[in-house]
Order: sequence, then structure tokens, then C-alpha cells
Amino acid sequence: MPNLISFWDSLTARLRGVGESLPPLVLRLIMGWEFWESGLEKYSGDNWFTDIQSKFPFPFSAIPADISWAMATYLELGGAVLLVLGLFTRFAAYSLIVLTFVATAAVHWPDMITMWSDLAKGYAITDMGHGNFKLPLLFVVMLLPIVFSGPGKISTDYLLSRVLRGGTSAVPLADAYAWSWASLALAVPFLMLTPWFGVTLLLIAAGFFVFGRYARA
Repeated sequence: MPNLISFWDSLTARLRGVGESLPPLVLRLIMGWEFWESGLEKYSGDNWFTDIQSKFPFPFSAIPADISWAMATYLELGGAVLLVLGLFTRFAAYSLIVLTFVATAAVHWPDMITMWSDLAKGYAITDMGHGNFKLPLLFVVMLLPIVFSGPGKISTDYLLSRVLRGGTSAVPLADAYAWSWASLALAVPFLMLTPWFGVTLLLIAAGFFVFGRYARA
């Protein structure tokens, strides 16, 4: 039994070691390719944002359609390049999450939700009248690990960190402040899609922050 446990620990340690490099790289390359293709399509296509301008969540609904089109185009192209290079990766991934939430609210979200079954029907690739937010949701799920865990060791950010920090890195923390920041980061895009859930996350963020201050006192 001890030998089996030792073998398992050795195996999982090596999987974790490779996991610090390979999965983040794969996620970055896939997401980079997807957003690059989407950006190129907008760059060479016609602006159709005018038709859905009123569906954009605030403050994007107040921005002229031409400016919104340019912002979306260059954010997708620039964000894709940064993801592939692993440069300013967390910023790029989070910006693309916000962009994806805006697109979901304007294009992919059901027009009316009366019950949970209506929302479940929208979890689809093809729009059958109930929305089609399955693909953008998968994009967000794939971008979240990049935001929280970083770009991995095969990235420009990692190389820069090694140079600037002399080979050391900050110890991961999961204290109340960490959960407060995480809740706040998730609240921002959700405020544009489902405001009630975004406000709930803001309250959770505030609660963790107050608890963190109290715990340190």
C-alpha cells in the first residue's frame, strides 16, 4: 500500500508539473485562434452593430455603433495576439471575457426568461428562438483559468516575471481578500448580462472584504 501511494503521489506530481505549462498554452492558442478569426471577420466585413445597438448593455449602448465595431474588432485581434504570446495575458483574457458577455447580452441571450427551462433552451449552438449562448459560455469557461491561474510557464509573462523577480514568485493566497477580488471581477461582466446576479456578487465581494478587514484587526 505505501508503494502504491508513493507511485500515485509521484505520478500526480509530474502531472501537476506538466499542467503548469501545457494546458494553459493549449487554452491560449485555442482562444487566440478563435478571437483572431472573429476579429478578422469583423475587420473585413460590414458593420452590423447598428441593427443591435439598442440591445447592448450600458455603457456600450451609449457608444456609437461605428466606435463599438472598431473597439470589438481591435480588441479581438489585439487580445488574440496577446493570448498567443502570453503577454499581459490576464488583462487580455479578462477583456475578452467582458467582450464575450457584451456579445452574449446583445446577440446570444434569450429575449425573455420566464422560468429556468427557458434559460436551458438557450444553452445551444443554433438559435431556435430561445437564444444560443452555449459557445460564448464555453469561451468564458476557457478564459477563466487564464485569468485566475495565469498563462503558464510557456509564456512571455512567465519569462518577464523570472527576470524581474529574480526567479521568485508570490505565494498563492486564497484569503478573504482573494475571494473579494474574485467576486468583484466576476460581478463586472454579470452586471451587464444578469444585473441581479452581478449585484449579488458585488455584495459577496463587499462581505469578503469586510470579513478580511475584521479578521486582520
